[in-house]
Amino acid sequence: MSAAVVQSARIKFCGITRIEDALAAAALGVDAVGLVMTRRSRRFVDLAQACVIRAALPPFVTAVALLMDDAPEWVAEVAQAVRPDLLQFHGAERAEDCERHGLRYLKAVPMGSIRDVAAYAAAHPRAVGFLLDSHVHGAAGGTGERFDWQRVPRDLARPVVLAGGLDAANVAEAVRVAQPWAVDVSSGIESAPGIKDAERMRRFVAAVRSAAAQPRS
Repeated sequence: MSAAVVQSARIKFCGITRIEDALAAAALGVDAVGLVMTRRSRRFVDLAQACVIRAALPPFVTAVALLMDDAPEWVAEVAQAVRPDLLQFHGAERAEDCERHGLRYLKAVPMGSIRDVAAYAAAHPRAVGFLLDSHVHGAAGGTGERFDWQRVPRDLARPVVLAGGLDAANVAEAVRVAQPWAVDVSSGIESAPGIKDAERMRRFVAAVRSAAAQPRS
């Protein structure tokens, strides 16, 4: 059997709270940065800082605003003020809750609770993709814990973003096993919650790219 090359996964750095980390991510070629706009998170960034970071991003770097069971009025304020390219919903939001703001959105799947990912995804027919994270229903992500990558479905017909416990030491294996559209990392590139480490960021990106360079039989 001839060898096939693994497609390079896109990369999202989430939990960005500092402009210097956002610019460092962009300089590394990261595809997206996540701004956590739900106050329950240790990586919460307020509206003013989120707007500063958003405005500093260069072209072709996607800004994602992460929310979790937040009041519709707050989500609308975030959407209007920050003007993210995507919303990312991490809670029990129904499809109508996610769609009402007129922006494209990702829906997180709590793999610690959900067994039938396809059924969960079917409830969000207009989501542009699904972020599979290790948390259980009702808990926030960014815990540094991973789940069994063999559980990632290959037939959702929409892009899958792999999250949960990824770092430079394991992300290449994760890409080879799960073959996601993108990978999402937060704690795996931090020195403290919301504070990114330049060397860990660099090594993470290098590891993702190394996975694409290795043939798969």
